[in-house]
Amino acid sequence: MTRKVEIGLIRAPPAASLSLRYFCFILFLFLSFICFYSGVSKAAKIDSDRKRKKSSISSADRTAAKAGDQHKDKAPTSSTNHHHHKKKSKMSSSSPANQVRASHILIKHQGSRRKASWKDPEGRVISNTTRDAAVSQLKALRDDIASGNAKFGEVASRHSDCSSAKRGGDLGPFGRGQMQKPFEDATYSLKIGEISDIVDTDSGVHIIMRTG
Repeated sequence: MTRKVEIGLIRAPPAASLSLRYFCFILFLFLSFICFYSGVSKAAKIDSDRKRKKSSISSADRTAAKAGDQHKDKAPTSSTNHHHHKKKSKMSSSSPANQVRASHILIKHQGSRRKASWKDPEGRVISNTTRDAAVSQLKALRDDIASGNAKFGEVASRHSDCSSAKRGGDLGPFGRGQMQKPFEDATYSLKIGEISDIVDTDSGVHIIMRTG
């Protein structure tokens, strides 16, 4: 009888021992969770730092590339310099010091590139006017002006086929390369106040008076 009791005491663990084991198990789980969570957080932070660093580098590269492109755009090429020099040369030839001023009377004819004018919008008269007839008319007008019977501006206002007729034939100041070549050469060869002979251009026939 005594032996059975002893065996029963050996098999039945005390309540305090069970509580301790349960506490240790819970503590183990808790510590394991803490370690796992800490490891995951650390890994996430490292990954985030890498991405941020990579993004920063990419942004810096883009900024550097953009700055390089802007510098490239601003850097003049030899072609650009040539164009700039050519443009500057043209501007200098058209500067006030190199400009002239003139008035003219234009008579259009069959050979004119544009057979219409403010006087003849449909070009019926112009299309039937030969060059010789236009020259004869213009010579007669020039003779009237030269003899003092008429003023250049008044004749231009009535007879010129150019839209400048409303300004008495005044074309304003102009430089080299701005007018048709025969017109330009004739104007530059005149003295101020002098009237040219008949000048042929693609527009028709002209007489020119240099005014400045």
